[in-house]
Amino acid sequence: MEMLNLSLPAANRFATDYLTGSPGLQSFFHYNFNEKNAYIHRLDELKNRSFMRHELADHIQSFMSSYANSEKITDNINKLRKEDSVAVIGGQQAGILTGPLYTIHKVISIIKLAEQKEAELGVPVVPVFWIAGEDHDYQEVNHVYVMKDNKQEKWVYPEKNLEKKMISEVCINRDLCYSWVEEIMETYGETKHTKEVLEFALESLKTAESFVDFFATIIMELFKDSGLLIVDSGNKELRRLEKDYFINQIKNHREITSAVLGQQERTAGAGFANMIDISENAANLFFYDEKVNERILLQFDPQSGGFSSKNGEVSFTYEELVVIGNEYPEKLSNNVVTRPLMQEWLFPTLAFIGGPGEIAYWAELKLAFEHFSLKMPPLVPRLNITLLERSIESDLEELNLDLKEVLISGTNGHELKFIDSLKDREVEELFENVKTMLADQYKVIREKSNGIDPVLMPMLQKNESILIKQVEFMEDKIVEAICRKHDHILRKFTRVENALRPGGSPQERVWNPFYYLNKFGLDLIPDLLKMDYEFDGTHKIIKL
Repeated sequence: MEMLNLSLPAANRFATDYLTGSPGLQSFFHYNFNEKNAYIHRLDELKNRSFMRHELADHIQSFMSSYANSEKITDNINKLRKEDSVAVIGGQQAGILTGPLYTIHKVISIIKLAEQKEAELGVPVVPVFWIAGEDHDYQEVNHVYVMKDNKQEKWVYPEKNLEKKMISEVCINRDLCYSWVEEIMETYGETKHTKEVLEFALESLKTAESFVDFFATIIMELFKDSGLLIVDSGNKELRRLEKDYFINQIKNHREITSAVLGQQERTAGAGFANMIDISENAANLFFYDEKVNERILLQFDPQSGGFSSKNGEVSFTYEELVVIGNEYPEKLSNNVVTRPLMQEWLFPTLAFIGGPGEIAYWAELKLAFEHFSLKMPPLVPRLNITLLERSIESDLEELNLDLKEVLISGTNGHELKFIDSLKDREVEELFENVKTMLADQYKVIREKSNGIDPVLMPMLQKNESILIKQVEFMEDKIVEAICRKHDHILRKFTRVENALRPGGSPQERVWNPFYYLNKFGLDLIPDLLKMDYEFDGTHKIIKL
């Protein structure tokens, strides 16, 4: 493997300014992730706080006992118990077959930054992946994209789920999923690794009860030797550990909302659109209603002083909600505002790994953290990675395409230029002359016909349109015939586009890791982890 670092435009202006350390943007955060001293200051801050280290370590040990284990995992669970240990943390929803590649890139980012900071700071640093199992956006996790007839197709897991269940609670139909996974693997084609990779996927499914189980089994098998620890935010036992923090959120819900709205005024004043959709009566908590198997967002009612859902399905007095938080915390879950706070209370977080969207919405939480006398951890942009296969690299060279340009804009413009270069200018001119002649002749015919019978005009116009379309049809057929002679070149443009900029999106946001595992084997993940990565904002091209 070989790595190439490229400077590519960030996803948006916010991400661009963040990566460059813009002073105006930096005021929305407590630490500049680019400054080494930031992590020393963060360590000092964490030393003055207490955490439920042993309870959390016990929970993680119990939760992870169902998944792959290793000596490194055991070491990291024990590290977490130490008073001077810290964590690098990041998270994602439990996508089926892990979801898009960027989930894997985020895990790699967490592991590598933890390794680097442990070596730099001389303290135990534990990599933690936070599975967002309390989320209920099923449509985000139930599909993968595959290539079918040289086109990108979205393949949705065939079992519907119309309830707003937490993903942790969404059961998986193993028999249905077995067939679905086999069909997906068929689209990748047969390689020397196919049998092993398919067995790995199906074996991971054997013990899975839910989407989170399937996700966690795959992730832990791929990354077990790295010592990665995982938690599921939708796990009932974890939320029992969180009960005091839920009560804290309930008691301070108005202050939390007011703080976010106040911070949004600051970010909006700097010209950035608000990322968090929040109303002045937001409670920033969900209640899980077992009667309807749905996660319901709560709102504060200033008139009654209680809490209810938007449509009135459930309602609680302030005292009732506090009792729920204390006795039945598994019925409560966080939203986009309170999840970072809960994460901060639970873990001694040295750094948070996030994508550009995540970092942008964290910028709106600074005052909420400060309300609880907390600082946001340094927010480190996850590694942006593109996997470049040898065959695609050869196509790029043969087509004389610039890799950086393709990653930004795709190949469509170059393909159109190539097709245009193939056209016979003499034939093209002949067709233009025919169309001009037809238009001129029909103008004369219309003038003559109008004097004979004006009723004929619509028929003449339709007749002219049909003839022009027939000429254009023949013109297109000639272009198609020319293109067929160069089909092998045009297929290369399509291959490059599909590999590096599928559908106009970055590779890591579309393709699933199992395509690459099928092609390069399960050792691909350990090999990617051996690479030296710098968290410098550059795009990592890894040549396979």
